[in-house]
Amino acid sequence: MRFFDTAGAGLLFAAAAMSAPAFAQDDPITGGGGPLSLSGEVAVVSDYRFRGISLSDEEIALQPSLTLSHESGFYAGVWGSTMPDNPLSGKFELDLYGGYATEIAPGTSVDAGVIWYGYPGNRSWAGPADYVEFSGKLSHDIGPLSATGTVAYAPAQRSMGDSWYYNLGVSSGIPNTPVTVHAGVGYSDGSLALTAPPGDYVDWSLGASYVVGPATLSARYIDTDIAKTGVRAVDTLYDPTVVFTLGLAF
Repeated sequence: MRFFDTAGAGLLFAAAAMSAPAFAQDDPITGGGGPLSLSGEVAVVSDYRFRGISLSDEEIALQPSLTLSHESGFYAGVWGSTMPDNPLSGKFELDLYGGYATEIAPGTSVDAGVIWYGYPGNRSWAGPADYVEFSGKLSHDIGPLSATGTVAYAPAQRSMGDSWYYNLGVSSGIPNTPVTVHAGVGYSDGSLALTAPPGDYVDWSLGASYVVGPATLSARYIDTDIAKTGVRAVDTLYDPTVVFTLGLAF
């Protein structure tokens, strides 16, 4: 979720987790095939990017996820990522998410959800880093082409003021190949955009993924329009980069 370019995170990672192949589980009540399905993934990323900004100090991160889905459309899950040890985030990010996704017309789907971004190792004098974000998505497929618009809102809470994020992403499978190409652009405004001096910024990405059985290998170019501060340790966190991801779904 948090997906390929996921502070803690974005509802994008929930979409990623939900897209992993699911397998039917025995219903604990009926003892047979039930309405629940469980899917998961373990991914290694060369840089944990969230909305264009590196949260792993440009280091490799391990990101497991697990999602439980009901045939009605409701789902819930957990996602995590290793982090550089610091007082604000500790060594690990642990996110809990849930929501409802359904098809409202042929090829058109909606998804409404909520994510709690957690940092159990927080020991900062500034207080908690955990926060909650709500999100809605509208997706439409035309043949191999898929487009998704996302609006995410984090209300003011103990750890931050309010924040908005808007994203438009498109992807298309290349016929007769296991390759899918992706492109996306996003706009952040509010507390989660304070890395940018004006308090808002644009991020974008372009890349491709290759699927072989349960494994997915992807490469994505990521950049933002955040102006340089002249402090290299800060500027490198949103320098343009190519992020490589190797994921194994189960």
